[in-house]
Amino acid sequence: MDAGAGIHRSSNPSQFSWLILSRNLLLAYQSFGVVYGDLSTSPLYVYTNTFAGKMQKHQTEEVIFGAFSLIFWTFTLIPLIKYICILLSADDNGEGGTFALYSLLCRHAKFSLLPNQQAADEELSAYKYGPSTQAIASSPLKRFLEKHRRLRTALLVVVLFGACMVIGDGVLTPAISVLSAVSGLQVADNKLTKGELVLLACVILVGLFALQHCGTHKVAFMFAPIVIIWLVSILSIGLYNIIHWNPKIVHALSPHYIIKFFSQTGKDGWISLGGVLLSITGTEAMFADLGHFTALSIRLAFALAIYPCLVVQYMGQAAFLSKHPNSMSNSFYDSIPDRVFWPVCVIATLAAIVGSQAVITATFSIVKQCHALGCFPRVKVVHTSKHIYGQIYIPEINWILMVLTLAVTVGFQDTTFIGNAYGLACMTVMFITTFLMALVIIFVWQKSVILAACFLLFFWFVEGVYLSAALMKVPQGGWAPLVLSAIFMLLMYIWHYGTRKKYNFDLHNKVSLKWLLGLGPSLGIVRVPGIGLIYSELATGVPAIFSHFVTNLPAFHKVLVFVCVKSVPVPYVSPEERFLIGRVCPRPYRMYRCIVRYGYKDIQRDDGSFENKLIQSIAEFIQMEAVEPQFSSSESPSLDGRMAVMSINPVQSSLSLMVSEQEILSIDESIQSSRSLTLQSLRPAYDDESPQIRRRHVRFQLPPNPGMDPSVREELMDLIQAKEAGVAYIMGHSYVKARRTSSFLKKLAIDIGYSFLRKNCRGPAVALNIPHISLIEVGMIYYV
Repeated sequence: MDAGAGIHRSSNPSQFSWLILSRNLLLAYQSFGVVYGDLSTSPLYVYTNTFAGKMQKHQTEEVIFGAFSLIFWTFTLIPLIKYICILLSADDNGEGGTFALYSLLCRHAKFSLLPNQQAADEELSAYKYGPSTQAIASSPLKRFLEKHRRLRTALLVVVLFGACMVIGDGVLTPAISVLSAVSGLQVADNKLTKGELVLLACVILVGLFALQHCGTHKVAFMFAPIVIIWLVSILSIGLYNIIHWNPKIVHALSPHYIIKFFSQTGKDGWISLGGVLLSITGTEAMFADLGHFTALSIRLAFALAIYPCLVVQYMGQAAFLSKHPNSMSNSFYDSIPDRVFWPVCVIATLAAIVGSQAVITATFSIVKQCHALGCFPRVKVVHTSKHIYGQIYIPEINWILMVLTLAVTVGFQDTTFIGNAYGLACMTVMFITTFLMALVIIFVWQKSVILAACFLLFFWFVEGVYLSAALMKVPQGGWAPLVLSAIFMLLMYIWHYGTRKKYNFDLHNKVSLKWLLGLGPSLGIVRVPGIGLIYSELATGVPAIFSHFVTNLPAFHKVLVFVCVKSVPVPYVSPEERFLIGRVCPRPYRMYRCIVRYGYKDIQRDDGSFENKLIQSIAEFIQMEAVEPQFSSSESPSLDGRMAVMSINPVQSSLSLMVSEQEILSIDESIQSSRSLTLQSLRPAYDDESPQIRRRHVRFQLPPNPGMDPSVREELMDLIQAKEAGVAYIMGHSYVKARRTSSFLKKLAIDIGYSFLRKNCRGPAVALNIPHISLIEVGMIYYV
């Protein structure tokens, strides 16, 4: 028996490791279609952009060899060493990207500017991801940054600027990728004019954006084979060109050729770095899309396929160009042997579409994360995959991106100008990522400041050289991402500013609990059966909207729940930890608080079960409160009661649930039972237009428990009866206005900017999936 167990134990680890490896290989295969589409299509335009302008005077063999050497070492230092070796280790619960780094910093040092943060949020399992924060509690740098709010605001501005540049990528990537891919047709058929090429590119782009609503997962299975065929094609062409045209190109792997390159080209060579950096555009996707894969799978795909295939392709193009310098304007397509030209041209176009798809998806994700930080207006978020969490589609952003991409394509009509814009956007994002990573090394990894400074200075020097070259090309198209970023930053700032002012108004105008307690359990009005869910952004206290009801309405619901839906600085909150439940006033008042917590990548699904989960959570809280003495402090007249995390588990629930499915045809029944002949005559037409809908109706009943406290039983019965009577959702319909004494800029921002955004974004009730038929809105004017 023991021997058998011993054999089983010894064979298990190898079986387990084989399972992990096979899973990672499968994920690596899938990552080709999602992560590497953009990076792998860079050979279409790198040499063309590098040797544009004054560099056309320097098309000698040594300069071409030097350009390849620059591409090789840039590709080695940034994607391989910085991203693959270092950055992929700085994940946030498996998530990557600029926001993941910022989220890590917010948790390990108090950098967060999100309102409503509570000590209970730090108990979330995802919050504790990474090393303990004990060792750096006394760090002077940490204390300095935490003390100065302006520095924390500056950090958020830097992160948002990086996010705006990613949105800029979402505009520029499809334009440059598709335009470069279709330019191969001009090589094959000289009769095609530039206008016809641009028109074809626009048609492909419209088709690409029109298909976004299907979701990436529908075509993801096709994407990986396309990129793999593309990689095999460019590897083969690269090897052919090296062997056939100039095998001496292998010598250019030496950095000695970089020195020769700059000695011969001088300032022109430095400006041409704006073209060289296009070889690493798309690198950020390796880190940003980490959430859908694993670090190991992305590393395997890069090391085994992407890195060797692209290095060989760039080497092959350089070998071809060293013998054909006049082909520089269409270097990739001219270097393809005639026999395989058309198949490669088709694959190039498909690969360009795949590359564009990845960046568009990343843009949707970035906008969703900005909204979670309170820095972007409410937009419709559609979850496009049941299996891949985080695959989303945002219709408004999709059509805005399409219009901007078409404007860039038609406006520039040239990959060199778009390349200048694209290079600046990508390098800015990398520059910001390096800065955030240096902070992560200090505050999250708890390494020395010297190590972080070495990392920062080394990569900032390399990236700074490229960034300076890209900035030199601002007049030649580089202004495009700067203008786009400025517009999106202004939009984000106005929304954040207005939202923050509105929140502060709510915070300073809370209803006094002493006033509520003075009214007594009836609140001085008639308490009718039913549950009133009062929505507010406040995590503590009673919102001012409630006093409007109490003073103006003759009756109110018997059970009141103050609901606060808020974001926390973690990517996902597990369903078991989502609800925080507490009591607002003593037990006879039947007033509770529910805080619903979402991570910055969580999606609020409209599954219709919110009410039932809420009732279950409150019932669990009532029973737990009766058993656990530490919650007895909730009877204190001066404070809100303590909050407790309520995990919903129907199996363990002490309430017995009778779930019955039935067809709710209440309107039909009312028509049928009506004595009006007119209504009865309308019945057949109504039946034709309205299909019958099956709805899941949940009824709550108390279990027969003789040992239950009578007051607890009474409270639970009130809760169940209130649920049966119906649930109403109460929200404030706010009008935010600047005070008369405000400055002109503030009036402009609040009365025009913020007001315009609020009127044209999705309403809060729609964003929170509140059923319109049960909604009560209370008008309120906020003078901020």
